[in-house]
Amino acid sequence: MSEISAKTVAELRKQTGVGMMECKKALGETDGNIDQAIDLLRKRGAEMAAKRSDRATNQGWVGSYIHSNGRIGVIVEVLCETDFVAKNEMFQVLIRDIAMHIAAMNPMAIAPSDLDPELIERERSVFAEQVKDKPEHIQGNIVEGKLQKYYSEVCLLNQAFIKEDKKSIEQVIQDAVGTIGENIQLTRFHRLEIGQ
Repeated sequence: MSEISAKTVAELRKQTGVGMMECKKALGETDGNIDQAIDLLRKRGAEMAAKRSDRATNQGWVGSYIHSNGRIGVIVEVLCETDFVAKNEMFQVLIRDIAMHIAAMNPMAIAPSDLDPELIERERSVFAEQVKDKPEHIQGNIVEGKLQKYYSEVCLLNQAFIKEDKKSIEQVIQDAVGTIGENIQLTRFHRLEIGQ
């Protein structure tokens, strides 16, 4: 293994926002290859996300996106632990991508828990009516499956990310937590559309 230069460590830190020692360790494990080090840091992301989920997020950034025709605009607030990360380019790109996603997909809420309980019950009733001719022992599972599909259409965290549809927005945020190394919370958004 070759000696990892401070310049390479600084470059990885700039790209990811992860701490210097974590960057140096990842570069050491990948023989100084920045791309492989980024991948390694992302793989560690799920573990880090779980560990960091209860840490305070007192810093953050308000990002925006205006669609090219000027008819749709989005403002989104995303919180993190430090102002260093809030100013990090990767963090700001994440916020812009989420705002662009909101403009395109028009979610009703951030998570299922943010939806009106009456709306959920109404949807559950509609789904139950749709499956009443199915065998009774599978009706509940079908209704729950339909409800999960509904959440993936109307709840931001459950939606498939428009730039990488194999991942949900929640998974994209967890990947960012792993790469950046801090807790990230999407706290609110507002979408405006002319005539709506």
